[in-house]
Amino acid sequence: MQLTAIKVILPAFAALSLVACSGGGNTQDLKTYTEEVLAKPRGRIEPLPEFKPYSSFIYSASGMRSPFESPLELKDALSVQSSSVNAPNMNRPKQPLEYYTMGELELVGTLAKAEGDTRLNGLIRASDGNVHTVTVGGYMGKNYGRVIAIRDNQIDIIEVVPNGSGGWISRPHSMLIMGSAGDN
Repeated sequence: MQLTAIKVILPAFAALSLVACSGGGNTQDLKTYTEEVLAKPRGRIEPLPEFKPYSSFIYSASGMRSPFESPLELKDALSVQSSSVNAPNMNRPKQPLEYYTMGELELVGTLAKAEGDTRLNGLIRASDGNVHTVTVGGYMGKNYGRVIAIRDNQIDIIEVVPNGSGGWISRPHSMLIMGSAGDN
């Protein structure tokens, strides 16, 4: 009995839903819009760009020396140069200006102790604003920089830096009074 009722109700429900969708033909606005769109000029799609064919690259330097290693001749030269002659004295007490990098130090002036004295002292301002005096033979900078000459507007320094192969090399450095580079 129930099976027969389902067989009758199901087709009746399907027919009723189809009749509800037919809605009476008020689709004139849809037809008008479709005609407007079809009346517009059609756009032109540009062709895809032509791609150059892929050319493979064959790496042929695999048998050569690594760019991150020193050449053999340079290694030999560095081993000769890296003797303990240039090594800094690690046991000496540090001077106050050795706690700053060279970038944190600025030469602000020079002065002589007495009138007519040719020996000059340098006036160095540290990044904290304190001004220190330095003499020839004094040390400054974190790379064991030793003052070798003081002139009216310049201090010459020799720094001792690691060479990357376990040794040390000397590197000259000059510090000018700000604004004196182009003065005549």
